[in-house]
Amino acid sequence: MTDNPDRILRLNAVLDRTGLSRSTLYRKVDQGTFPAQVQIAARCVGWREADVIDWMRNPMFYSAENPVHRAIR
Repeated sequence: MTDNPDRILRLNAVLDRTGLSRSTLYRKVDQGTFPAQVQIAARCVGWREADVIDWMRNPMFYSAENPVHRAIR
């Protein structure tokens, strides 16, 4: 077991942390400039906290094609 498990953040938590609006967040997901959401349940999605942190480190040059934590999963 790891010391820092990868938590799942819900939409409001992601919006609070990033300062993005809902429409901007989903536009960036569609463009591949923000991490994609993961399906939690039939009508429930969230974002991996590690992916959001990666985006926050360098939002201008983030690419969903090459996230740092993707290899660990």
